[in-house]
Amino acid sequence: MNFPYFLAQRITFLGKRTFSKLIVRVTVSAFVLAIAAMILSVAVLRGFKDEITEKQRGFFGDILVTKQDLNSSYENTPMSLSKARMDAIRTSPNVQSIYPFATKAGIMNVNGEVEGVLLKGVDSTYDQRYLSKTIVEGDTIDFNAENGANTQILISSYFAKRMRLKLGDDFIMYFVQEPVRKRKFVVKGIFNTGSQELDKVYVVGALSLIRRLNNLDDQEAGGYEIRVRDFEKLVPTTEQVNDHLPIDLNARNIVEQMPDIFEWLNMLDMNANIIFVLMVIVAVINMISSLLISILERTSMIGILKALGFNNRGIKRVFMYNALYIIGLGLLIGNALALGLFYFQEKTRFFKLDESTYYISYVPVKIFWYDIAGLNLALIIIAMISLFVPSMLITKISPIKAIQFK
Repeated sequence: MNFPYFLAQRITFLGKRTFSKLIVRVTVSAFVLAIAAMILSVAVLRGFKDEITEKQRGFFGDILVTKQDLNSSYENTPMSLSKARMDAIRTSPNVQSIYPFATKAGIMNVNGEVEGVLLKGVDSTYDQRYLSKTIVEGDTIDFNAENGANTQILISSYFAKRMRLKLGDDFIMYFVQEPVRKRKFVVKGIFNTGSQELDKVYVVGALSLIRRLNNLDDQEAGGYEIRVRDFEKLVPTTEQVNDHLPIDLNARNIVEQMPDIFEWLNMLDMNANIIFVLMVIVAVINMISSLLISILERTSMIGILKALGFNNRGIKRVFMYNALYIIGLGLLIGNALALGLFYFQEKTRFFKLDESTYYISYVPVKIFWYDIAGLNLALIIIAMISLFVPSMLITKISPIKAIQFK
């Protein structure tokens, strides 16, 4: 029979109500708070980073291929990629899709309101899955429509409200060029990305219209967007794409194009690390305090065990088993609390955010089982290692003095 384990059970479950019982409750509460805060921090951090990253990736693609020149206007210099080069890019293992696009500045004049916009033109090869998720009214552009896609347009809910436009309404957009041109559009869908940088700037239409306005042939575009399968391999994939391009074209990934957003997201990791350190410190301090008080309250018992021939190692194991029970109980309750809040938020989106500030209207959560397992294991290991030093107090206790101690 494992006597240290048996004795630890007696101390834990059948011991008299003492001051150490109160300390144990405080320690369990500290571990509940620590693991719950750590799990929820990881869930919110991962969810937030994934949501914001997906917004940028969904609208702009992962890698952008454009003409390498000094053009800094809203309209990229026209370019084209040969079929051979596009096929070569598609053979890259991490490339999921490649499609052309173009942008053109325009002016909406509707119901007495004037608004400058940037028309993003896409064709039937464009991956509209992200736009489909952001559509609040209507549908995405139908490139198979009988009357063509040139008159269809997607506008943001910001423009719809500001210009008093509804689904199916038509309006005129002016394009400032020589000569000035105007085109009639019909609102096919209304989207809301939650990002003011997108919603207050972009509308989405057909690439063929921009080609006609700019007198481009069917092979020319403002650039190409590339979608990758694994975002973690974005940098090497960008290098591979550049290897397939002529010297006058350049491929840049979304992290290079939008460094401010991704640096801000990386700074969130620092905030999470600070929370982890603080929670571990709180849990460890409470655990050490609980162990020391438990040892001091049972000094007489330790003296008797030593007098009966029980060695220091065995006595340490008694208190370590007791500490492991406290840690386990705290982690069990903490995990249940964290996962309960996680699933509640995932299903109800109860906790909200200011969309204009955080690019999203609710607190996003996402976590994997290995995140939870890793956090629990790390906290157990750190807590148990931190207890070795205070447990050395047992070796300093004299049996004779301990038995007389009250």
